[in-house]
Amino acid sequence: MGDPPPTGRGSTVATVLRWAALYFAAVFGTGFVLGPLRVLWLEPRLGVRAAELLEAPFMLSAIVLAGRWAGGRLRRQTGAGAALGVGIAAASLVLAADLAVGIGLRGMTWMEVFTARDPVSGPVYYALVAFTAAAPWVFWRRGG
Repeated sequence: MGDPPPTGRGSTVATVLRWAALYFAAVFGTGFVLGPLRVLWLEPRLGVRAAELLEAPFMLSAIVLAGRWAGGRLRRQTGAGAALGVGIAAASLVLAADLAVGIGLRGMTWMEVFTARDPVSGPVYYALVAFTAAAPWVFWRRGG
């Protein structure tokens, strides 16, 4: 069976934070593995746009699988608001990681991290981040 339902607000916050960290780890872990392959192997051969667009379906698959897993488990533990909180917190962590990589490893400003994206693949990236935020709630509502 699943974990017992939380009791009280503090337990709900702890549940949201725990599941957000797990969900983020699953999504970010996929990107962490695919990113270097894209940057080092695909981008020199195909260009940034094509490489990012080729990576997108794999990231979408990871988001769907992780969101279904988290949403299904959360359905047994908590309400829809907590499932949405998990997604929003995880998407926030994705953006924070993007900032850390952009500033720390690529020497970009915080503004460049968010604005210096390809005009085609950039919106696809942000759509994936938005779906990262929504997926646990979507699958919570659908029953996991």
